[in-house]
Amino acid sequence: MQTHSSSVVAVKAARALLELTERDYPSVEEYLRTLERNSNALRRANPSHASLHNTQHEIVQTVRDADPDDLQAALDLTSETVNDVVERVETGKRRAAAAAADLLVDDDTLLTHDYSTTVLSALARAIDDGATFTVYVTEARPRYLGRKMARRLAEFPEIETHLVVDSAAGHVLPDCDRVVVGMDCVVDEVLYNRVGTYPIAATAADVCVPVTAIGSAAKVVDGGFAFENEERAASEVMLEPAEGFEIDNPAYDATPTRLLDSVVTDEGVREV
Repeated sequence: MQTHSSSVVAVKAARALLELTERDYPSVEEYLRTLERNSNALRRANPSHASLHNTQHEIVQTVRDADPDDLQAALDLTSETVNDVVERVETGKRRAAAAAADLLVDDDTLLTHDYSTTVLSALARAIDDGATFTVYVTEARPRYLGRKMARRLAEFPEIETHLVVDSAAGHVLPDCDRVVVGMDCVVDEVLYNRVGTYPIAATAADVCVPVTAIGSAAKVVDGGFAFENEERAASEVMLEPAEGFEIDNPAYDATPTRLLDSVVTDEGVREV
């Protein structure tokens, strides 16, 4: 959860449930209780990940609603559902990237924040179609995942990559054609993403630069999910002791979708 996108976490968590199908159980009901208990534990591990919540809920409910007659049927249905969910999430990321690539114009100057495999895939697809870009990447303090993004982008000779500190976003945005970011989730017309996204989107709106958020449809939630921010360790911000003050280190911030130009998922492009 510290190094992977929320979609990767959702896939890994779904596959983790397959370990339960390799055990022995005295009854179908005991297996269903075990499945639900483990799924709940996975969801509680990071309540901010909507895709984790959605995929785990779907797996458990699909198996329970089927009301399997025997244990083997329950185990087989679990395996089948997990594989279907994983395939849909992974396919969703690819389709979202393909849809986003169509929005990217050759020779555009872009700004991106944090590390997003879907954004990376969108740029790679556009490059395959012959595009070239200049991309500004913010460091994404305090864990500097933007540096990881910059290193990956630097592997493409078609991309002129610039790494900037987070506070320099406002300096470079007037030179940009578009901001492209990933998403942890979109809940009730609010984009939750790596902290620092909101000020970038607000500044982009002020200088009339469109902002596009990209992710699988599994990350878009209309109801039944309450986003819970994560307060990360103070040591990520400062190693020495904080004497006389508190260190706050929220993982995500909330960006109203009215500040975005579009939200791109595997279901298409939604202008907001």
